[in-house]
Amino acid sequence: MPSPWPACKICVLFDPAKNGQDFRMFRRNLLALFAFAISIFCRADSPPNILIITCDNLGYGDLQSYNSASPIRTPNLDNLAKRGARLTNFYTASPTCTVSRACLLTGRIPQRHGLVNQLPGVEGNYGVGLNPKEMLIPQLLKTASKPYSTGCFGKWNIGFAPGSRPTERGFEEFIGHASGNIDYYRHNYSTRHDLYNGTEELHREGEYCTDLFADAAIDFIREKSKGDAPWFCYLPFNAPHFPSKKNKKPGQPNIYQAPDWAFEEIGLKPDESDPKKRYDAVVYALDKAIGRVLDGLEKSEAAKNTFVFFMSDNGAFRLNRKGIDVGINDPLRHGGVTCWEGGLRVPAFACWPGKIAPGSVIDEPFWSPDLFQACAVLSGVKLFDRVMFDGKNPLPLLTGESKQSPHRSFYFEYRSHAALRKGDWKIVREKPNQPWQLFHLADDLAESKNLAAEKPERLAELVAEFERWRGTF
Repeated sequence: MPSPWPACKICVLFDPAKNGQDFRMFRRNLLALFAFAISIFCRADSPPNILIITCDNLGYGDLQSYNSASPIRTPNLDNLAKRGARLTNFYTASPTCTVSRACLLTGRIPQRHGLVNQLPGVEGNYGVGLNPKEMLIPQLLKTASKPYSTGCFGKWNIGFAPGSRPTERGFEEFIGHASGNIDYYRHNYSTRHDLYNGTEELHREGEYCTDLFADAAIDFIREKSKGDAPWFCYLPFNAPHFPSKKNKKPGQPNIYQAPDWAFEEIGLKPDESDPKKRYDAVVYALDKAIGRVLDGLEKSEAAKNTFVFFMSDNGAFRLNRKGIDVGINDPLRHGGVTCWEGGLRVPAFACWPGKIAPGSVIDEPFWSPDLFQACAVLSGVKLFDRVMFDGKNPLPLLTGESKQSPHRSFYFEYRSHAALRKGDWKIVREKPNQPWQLFHLADDLAESKNLAAEKPERLAELVAEFERWRGTF
C-alpha cells in the first residue's frame, strides 16, 4: 500500500508507514523549530532597548574624531563611531549641566520646563529643581504597551528633594549623585556625602566614580537583558568635570583625578603635574569605562536590538581658570555657559545595528530634545498633543531615510547670552543690550567674521525667527 505522504525528501525520511518513532521525533523537532522561529520573530519585532550615555563638559575638540590634533586617546568612542554615526552638528539645548539634563529628559527647552539655571550649592541641588509635573523619558517609557525597565547611574543634578529623586521620577534603579559634581574618590559635594543607591546613602569611598557608575550600568544591562521587557539605561557620567576646591579635604590638591592605571596606559606617571595631561587621563579612563559598558552590552546578547546614543552635556569650559579650563572645543569659539558654538555644539555618536549605517557621518543639525521624541517612537508611545515639545523625531535622519534636518531653527538662551540658528546662519549676542552678530557657519565655524552689517536682510530674518520662538512660551 503506497504511503499517503508527499514524495518530498523530508517526508520520505520520516515516513510514518516505515518508522512511527522517527516521525514522532521529527514532529517534535519541527514544533521546536517553529517555536524558535516565533521567538526570533517576536524578539526582532520587540521594542529596542535604549542606552543613553552622557559625559560632563567634554569638548568638541577633545576627541580625535572631531579634532585630529587632540592628543587624547579614546579607542572605544572611536569604535562606537565606526559602528554607527558620528554627528558633526549636534547641539545641547543649554550650555550648562543642570539645564542641559532637564532638556534631554523632558524634550523641552528651558523656557518651557522652567529650569533655566544651574542649581546653586547644596541647598539648590537638594531642592525640588525641575518641576515635578514635567514628564521624563523613564516615565514616558513606563506608559509603553510593553513597559520598559529603567535605570539611572551617575550624575542627576536636576533636584533631589523628596519627590524629585530618580526613583520617584520613573527610574526603578539609581546609583549616583544628586549634585553637579563630586570628588571622584570621596564622593562628596562640598560638606555633604553625595552618593546614593535609590534614596539611601551609599558608601563606596576609594572607588573611582566613573568605574562605579559603569559597573552599575553593566549589572543592570546584564540582568534586564535576561527578561522579556525592553530596558532603558541612562548613564550620565560625572567625568570629565573639572575638580572643585569645595570638594577637597584641607591640604588636598585641587587636581584632575584618574586611576593610576589610566596614567600609566597613556605613558604618564600618576603624579603628573600638568593639568592638561591629567585631564587627558580622566577622559581616557572615561573612554575605558564606556568600552566596558559596550562590551557588557555585547555579552548580554542585547546589542543587536539596542539603540545607543552618546553625547557631552555641553562644551568644555573656557573661562581662563588656571589648571581647570583645559578641555578643547577647537575649532569652535568659546565654551560652556555661553551660546557660542563651543558651548552648544557637542560631540555625539549614535549606534543601532542594522538601522544606522556603520561609519556614517551626519552633518545635518539636530539637538538633545530630539532624544525624547526618539524614545517615544522606539517604544511606540504616542505623545500628548497638549504638551509643546521642542524635539522632533531624529530617527529618519540617523537611519538615512531622510537627508534633511527636521528642524526649521534652534533657539538658545542662557542667562544674558542668546542665539538662534537657522540653516547655516546663526545670530549671537552676549547681553540683551548688545546688537546681534551674524555668522555663516558653513564658511566660518569659528564665528570669527560678523556679517551683520553686510547682510542686514538675513540678520532681520533670524531676529524675526528668534522673536517668533519667544512668542511660543
